[in-house]
Amino acid sequence: MDNYIVSARKYRPSTFRNVVGQKPFVVTLKNAIITGKLAHAYLFCGPRGVGKTSCARIFAKTINCLSLTDEGDACNACESCISFSEHRSYNIHELDAASNNSVEDIRSLIEQVWMPPAIGKYKVFIIDEVHMLSPAAFNAFLKTLEEPPRHIVFILATTEKHKVLPTILSRCQIYDFARISIADMVDHLEYVARQEGISVETEALHVIAQKADGGMRDALSIFDQVASFSNGNITYQSVINNLNVLDYEYYFRLTDCILQGEVRQAILTLNEILSKGFDGHNIITGLSSHFRDLLVCRDASTLELIEVGSSTRERYKNVAQLCSEDLLFRAMELANNCDMNYRLSRNKRLLLELTLIQLCRLTIPVENTAPTATPAKSKDAAPTATESTATAPATPSAAAPQAQAPATSTTAAAPQRSSNLPPSTSIKNLSRAAEATSSTTASTSSEEDYRNLSSPFNEADLIREWDAYAQTVGDNDYLKGTMANHKPVLMDDYFFEVCVYNTIQEEELLNSSVKMLPFLRQHLKNGKIRMSVRIGETTAKKRAYTPEEKFQHLYNVNPALGKLKDEFNLKTD
Repeated sequence: MDNYIVSARKYRPSTFRNVVGQKPFVVTLKNAIITGKLAHAYLFCGPRGVGKTSCARIFAKTINCLSLTDEGDACNACESCISFSEHRSYNIHELDAASNNSVEDIRSLIEQVWMPPAIGKYKVFIIDEVHMLSPAAFNAFLKTLEEPPRHIVFILATTEKHKVLPTILSRCQIYDFARISIADMVDHLEYVARQEGISVETEALHVIAQKADGGMRDALSIFDQVASFSNGNITYQSVINNLNVLDYEYYFRLTDCILQGEVRQAILTLNEILSKGFDGHNIITGLSSHFRDLLVCRDASTLELIEVGSSTRERYKNVAQLCSEDLLFRAMELANNCDMNYRLSRNKRLLLELTLIQLCRLTIPVENTAPTATPAKSKDAAPTATESTATAPATPSAAAPQAQAPATSTTAAAPQRSSNLPPSTSIKNLSRAAEATSSTTASTSSEEDYRNLSSPFNEADLIREWDAYAQTVGDNDYLKGTMANHKPVLMDDYFFEVCVYNTIQEEELLNSSVKMLPFLRQHLKNGKIRMSVRIGETTAKKRAYTPEEKFQHLYNVNPALGKLKDEFNLKTD
């Protein structure tokens, strides 16, 4: 018990060959040592636990080694190396700038600079967390850092380079240490496990490496923690239980629910995850990353971008083949929107459930359809800047809706592609539009009968069927009123236009086009009917909606109202 040393200290590298994940910097430093081209000041910067201080100590020991190896490493046998290993070397001085950041501390350091080394060639000063020095201490240090004696080497280390004065940066060789890759960390953890006689699962080490976020010190600390928890038998299940990490299995279960359109099962899975104490924000961000990993796994050239174990990688590859790219794009977009709106939402659970419902609706009405079985889609001509195309459903074969930005005028075209929703449908209306699409599935067979017909009709016939559809909308009084007040105007080539007052009415008609256009095409026996909705500028100006607009309209009729408003200090709202 008394002799126990944590892995982060026990397996701290003592030579350059033991440094993990920083090969470019190791090669550069070793070449500088071999050729004798040493700078007088170095700055090692990067995230925590990536080897900055360790490399500084190894560098300090190596440049004072009395018999270097051919590879440029310290021999660990000479007097200088032994004194360093036993922490009694007078040639290497370490200063923690976090607690020794005053002018007096720097002046004390400067006094020691002029004393030559007792053994070896160089006296090395390692200043850790150098960004914590006060401005006065930085200024006191500048002259010595720029022109130190020939036997002095300064090695500064920091996690926040942007806080170091530019005058300090300009006097140093700067080395930006990178985060250690998951593969390198897994390899090193396997080495530590073998040395300690601990049995491990590779999948478990991948979870530890991901949790460490690029820091080897954090990875070794987590490794010790899990080893104690599992009594020397580190398994995937023991790691996720001890670290409270959300299991991949839940994401795959949610993906199955989305592919099968199982809304209820998806909500039950979400409830199970929340009951285990996981934060909703972590759930949705993890789901976004899961969709990204599935997209990456669809192509062998990008497969290397996913950093998981071999068995998990194989499962990702298999599930990815069941998902179309369109589905994954839309799923990532919905999950990302939920992520952005999560902090602002007052009912966070409802937001998560609504997102899952929308995700499950992406595949309705198709279930268990692989992307390879999807027929090729014909592409419509791109819309102009003032007109975008919205397609009413002709067949229920699409796996995912496609969205476009709304425009001033929107046209509903004849069914030429396999989408189930209008491209102009926004994400906030996705659930409602998808639900409307689902309800039209039952009439698909009859729709097949008329979609190739082009029976002629006149504007009176169109208005008759327009009014007939308005009677079928049930309790949607707003849509019913909109259709009653705004009649269609028949144009050329079975194209009709509806002029409305505002964007709300425009959006209502566009969302209703999913069911309206099939109704009109069926009753008029013409599958080429298209609809355009636009906002009439002159009409909109005649209507007053806000209190200010109403007051202005009354004031134009009777200017005396302005005097009445001023005398009694009235407000227009």
